[in-house]
Amino acid sequence: MSKQIKKLTNSPFRYPGGKFYARKLILDCIPEHDKYCEPFAGGASIFFAKNNAKHNILNDRDGELINCYIQIKNNVQNLIALLKGIPATKELHSYYKNEFKPSNDLERAMRWFYLNRTSYSGIMKHQNCYWGYGDKYSMKPENWASHLRTTSERLQNIEISCLDFEDLINLLPSGYFLFIDPPYFNADQDKFYTCSFTQEDHERLCQLLKNNQDRFKFLITYDNSLEIRKMYSWCISMQDNEWNYTISRTDDQKNGRKLKDGYQSERYKGREIFITNYDIQSVIGVKPLEFNDQKPKNNNLIQLSLFDLTRV
Repeated sequence: MSKQIKKLTNSPFRYPGGKFYARKLILDCIPEHDKYCEPFAGGASIFFAKNNAKHNILNDRDGELINCYIQIKNNVQNLIALLKGIPATKELHSYYKNEFKPSNDLERAMRWFYLNRTSYSGIMKHQNCYWGYGDKYSMKPENWASHLRTTSERLQNIEISCLDFEDLINLLPSGYFLFIDPPYFNADQDKFYTCSFTQEDHERLCQLLKNNQDRFKFLITYDNSLEIRKMYSWCISMQDNEWNYTISRTDDQKNGRKLKDGYQSERYKGREIFITNYDIQSVIGVKPLEFNDQKPKNNNLIQLSLFDLTRV
């Protein structure tokens, strides 16, 4: 039996589109399970928000992300040693982004972690990986070590893989619960993710889940669009959710300089849909770990920013 966690262990990463502030809402829709898998782990906020199942798999196609997870799991003290004493500065962000050449997997992980913690909303796509650290929004470097140690403890006995989602799901034994958080269907996600999705990938995922609907229970989160509703019309439950998003400014923007792709400090209304192959209304939901943040008053309307989504 996997170790039961008594306190919340947040994701070690900032991650664009992460589900940090939607954790309680999502956990309310997840049935009890003893096998758990995230084919698109990203920052894995849902995994870190609940107790471990007996068997747990975190998978992502992004090799740099997965390497960092593996080094945190297996080599955390050496990773901490490499990061020790390095401040969060714009000059060092530029150095690690453009000049530093890692010589091994540990240095790859150090570089990736440093850039992730100091980049605007954790965006790691090289063209849009801009300096975005601020003491108000970001975890300070002096706190990285303790958080990495806690994360490493949580990742022990967790299987971590770097496979295409179709290869992973076809290899999985029956009985897993799948939390599936793919890139949005209508979003311009090429700006944010190293491994983006095509129309064909979205259709491939849908067909794969349909073919395996009797082997697994799954919850998939998507942007609420007519195309997605049609694609997944064969599923049992669709639950609409509205979230208010605020894209916050970086320090550079506050000083009058804009990012090249024109991010503004504006509010947006995002509409998401939770799709399951089981009846959401009949689910009690898994119990979340102890949260440090205040619970939203309305679970269906959540105020957050891209910094909030990825700050812890």
